[in-house]
Amino acid sequence: MIKGLFEGKRWAALWKALPDYYIPGFIMTLKIAVSGLLLALILGVIFGSLSSMRFKPARIISRIYVEFIQNTPLALQVLFYYSVLPIILSSTASGSGIRIPKFVLGVIGVGIYHGAYISEVIRTGIEAIPKGQSEAAASQGFSYLETMYYIILPQTVRIIMPPLANQALNLVKNTSILAMVAGMDLMYFTDSWGADRGYFAQAYLTSAVLYFIICFPLARLARYLEIRSMRLPAPKRMVFEEERT
Repeated sequence: MIKGLFEGKRWAALWKALPDYYIPGFIMTLKIAVSGLLLALILGVIFGSLSSMRFKPARIISRIYVEFIQNTPLALQVLFYYSVLPIILSSTASGSGIRIPKFVLGVIGVGIYHGAYISEVIRTGIEAIPKGQSEAAASQGFSYLETMYYIILPQTVRIIMPPLANQALNLVKNTSILAMVAGMDLMYFTDSWGADRGYFAQAYLTSAVLYFIICFPLARLARYLEIRSMRLPAPKRMVFEEERT
């Protein structure tokens, strides 16, 4: 078994497979990760803001989303989107047999899943800002949305950047779950090539290196942001002396 790991013909076969298997899978993984992170950020901002509102129904809606997504497996969610969502779409459309593109499926899967975690990150960041700032903004006539957009959310960036980087790291690794539904990602092509030829050691070691190329810089970034946030002073209380234009 160990001897086969260093067998030249296996690595030569792997080298030939790079353009047809690993490079397309690597690119697809990057595309899904970037698009999924964008969706997760949008959902995180929306539901993180809802969870900090005084309007109780908004907080309830946010908690339902967060608790349900966080307490169900990602694999189950992806299989639901793959198997059930097309049926729902077919029943509401005039046609039938709707198929969700694998790229869209991947973005939806990791985006919705990590959106719940980013929502909690943003909620924590919002709650870290002194409430007096919101009260001062309200006294100057700012609406809730204006207060969030101009005052609260910009200050939360320094607080939430380290955990956001960690979420981006976890999101990249979780794209591998799409191999279960032939998601055309790196893990799918790794399984396909390794199973066809029986060169599992070469297949998975190469895949691990490619994931490491993506994840290691994110891990270093998260560590850097964490150290930097510890060195910076706490957010200063803003003074609302100027009138809104």
